[in-house]
Amino acid sequence: MRPYHNIEIVECREALIQIPLEDFAVESPHPYEKLGAPYGEHSPYFVRETIVDYLIVAQSYLQQLRPDWQIQIFDAYRPVAVQKFMVNHTFSQAVREKGLTELSLQAAQKQSIWEEVFKIWAEPSLDEKTPPPHSTGGAVDVTLVDEMGQVVDMGSPIDELSERSLPDYYAQIKVELAPRYHANRLLLKDVMEKAGFARNPREWWHFSFGDQMWAWLKNEENADNSCVACYGRLF
Repeated sequence: MRPYHNIEIVECREALIQIPLEDFAVESPHPYEKLGAPYGEHSPYFVRETIVDYLIVAQSYLQQLRPDWQIQIFDAYRPVAVQKFMVNHTFSQAVREKGLTELSLQAAQKQSIWEEVFKIWAEPSLDEKTPPPHSTGGAVDVTLVDEMGQVVDMGSPIDELSERSLPDYYAQIKVELAPRYHANRLLLKDVMEKAGFARNPREWWHFSFGDQMWAWLKNEENADNSCVACYGRLF
């Protein structure tokens, strides 16, 4: 259970629609599809209708500040089956990077690696009261692309299992490019939040609207708020 799972979901039944990819930068083929993630009939570039509207607004704000820059959509809708696939893939990848094999893991090692994985990845829950944020169609993973079509350096890649994924990591560490990385992250945060999104406190790239995390963050900002989620798990 995450803190936001205590938020009530009152499903509004808003449609899941495709993001107009011609308006944004995207990585093609999609990074999780390349791994074999089982998306089924919906592509990873689907979201709820309001999310599309807000993404368009966010990009408009961005281009007022940085003409010819674009928001890059890294990931959006994720069926629970894809969430499970990516959680398992990330666990296996973390094991390999430590020079270990899954068959040789001690219980304590396995527990430690799972804890590391779940700092970034939501559990692939099928419980309607605790859906993974991306499985609601209300969450997007995004970054920025500059006028040359190059992905803007945020100081860590999306999905990295490290402290560098924390949004304010480079505000608190003194390395040569830290101010640039932090400024880039702030620019992304500012245009997304101005458009109506809320940022995951543990991931510089994850933004959402209408899901449990969004409602929880809004309530944390102001004790007088009583936001509920309007997006629950789809399919």
